[in-house]
Amino acid sequence: MTVIPAQLIFFTDLDGTLLDHYTYSWAAAKEALQEIERRGIPLVFCTSKTRPEVELLRRKLHNAHPFITENGGGIFIPHDYFSQPIEGATRVGRYHCVALARPHKEIVKELCEIAEEADVSVVGFHQMRAGEIAQNTGLPLAEAKLASQRDFDEPFFFAGTTVEKTRRFNRLAERRGLVVTSGGRFWHLFAGSDKGRAVRHLIKLYRAAGSKRLLSVGLGDSANDLPMLAAMDSAVLLPKPDGSFDHAVLKQLPGVIRGIAPGPVGWNEAVLRILGMQRRDKQRAKWHVSKIAT
Repeated sequence: MTVIPAQLIFFTDLDGTLLDHYTYSWAAAKEALQEIERRGIPLVFCTSKTRPEVELLRRKLHNAHPFITENGGGIFIPHDYFSQPIEGATRVGRYHCVALARPHKEIVKELCEIAEEADVSVVGFHQMRAGEIAQNTGLPLAEAKLASQRDFDEPFFFAGTTVEKTRRFNRLAERRGLVVTSGGRFWHLFAGSDKGRAVRHLIKLYRAAGSKRLLSVGLGDSANDLPMLAAMDSAVLLPKPDGSFDHAVLKQLPGVIRGIAPGPVGWNEAVLRILGMQRRDKQRAKWHVSKIAT
């Protein structure tokens, strides 16, 4: 695939952002998705989902661009997408993979040890059968099986613990060089995964391929999207299903653009609004998408 220099590139979270929090449908974003494809704008998925999960979605949406999995644990770039060599990449199936995080097996071991030391009860994906993952996520059974095939990051939830013990768990994880973050449904434990680092690495590759005047736009809905949103030229924060906005993101990025609705409805409106601004900018030779203050 030959990469055409792009002035605009979208990075998006999936669950609760492009995909509906409850149904995982993207139908309400169809208009914006078609417009992005029509213009040849790269759309990069940056998600907590696994590689098999993202591959399934990419096939359904006819997306052929790179993608970032498990909260920035790995960058997957289709073969021949970039003409230049990709430093530090290994071949994984049909992709060049730049692994940024520690392997999943090590993270599971750390999770068990920290939980015991903190005297808390946790339930991780590694302990769940596909049916239990489906029940806890609302995913169809086949997709729940894909969610269990992890490379870097371990989703989990606390079972009947206290706020103080949860804080102790987080402190112990930090001492071990691990990160605990809250997603739409689960907590996540990882080491080395960083959505911000991953998107910055990918942006450098796009610029090296000829996209010198690249403007990055990110869309997310929760605290685990903060590193990605902070790395963008312009960022959109979508509300939660109850209409509230993530406080951690608002605190760190006061200039973030707030979406009008949760999930694909808000995603569709925000993307079309940005693309509409792009059309006006071409006439005025000036961008009107707000640059966030970091």
